[in-house]
Amino acid sequence: MEMNTQANAMPAKHAPGYRDNFKHLFEGAHFRFPTFQHTHAVIVNVNEVADERLTRGQRVADRVAGTMGSWRFIITQALLMVIWVTFNSVALFFHFDGYPFILLNLAMSAQAAFVTPLIMMSQNRQAEKDRLTAQNDYQTDCKGEEEVRHIMDHLDHQDDLILQIVKRLEEQHMEMREQLARLDPAMAKQLGADIVQVSEEMTDGNDSITGNS
Repeated sequence: MEMNTQANAMPAKHAPGYRDNFKHLFEGAHFRFPTFQHTHAVIVNVNEVADERLTRGQRVADRVAGTMGSWRFIITQALLMVIWVTFNSVALFFHFDGYPFILLNLAMSAQAAFVTPLIMMSQNRQAEKDRLTAQNDYQTDCKGEEEVRHIMDHLDHQDDLILQIVKRLEEQHMEMREQLARLDPAMAKQLGADIVQVSEEMTDGNDSITGNS
């Protein structure tokens, strides 16, 4: 019977009167957080875009530049030159390109004449890829900056809301203390002393934690 009496004495949580008691606590507080439209462009894979734009000539230029820009090509070409010069210098063999090795110089000049444009084509394509990469990085930075600005606006609104709630709680606390002081001054004085004591204990505890850390 006592439990039923206590249950009936307590107000229902969802009763209209129960909610009306706390309406003034959040009066003026804006709980609607700002919303943002995250309509960003799709992230682009620069390597895939560059590969899709490659022509057959650019692929050949990249293959030639990759082959000639390696130690394997340098060592192979050096060995061929040594064999060529040795073969045309030793008396046991027929000298089809004797000193000063005009045919060898002609072959090297022809190689340089044809390979240089191919390497420049590969470099131009790499420069175009670098431009796409820089543009994509700029767009990504703009997206990140916009998202960070939205997050900061959200946090600012949250901070304002928390301050408003704290202010309402302080006003409610002061109102309760005034009512309690009118009803029972001794109890209000004891309550104030208890609050001061708890605050000092919490402060001492924080100081000890800070000192230990």
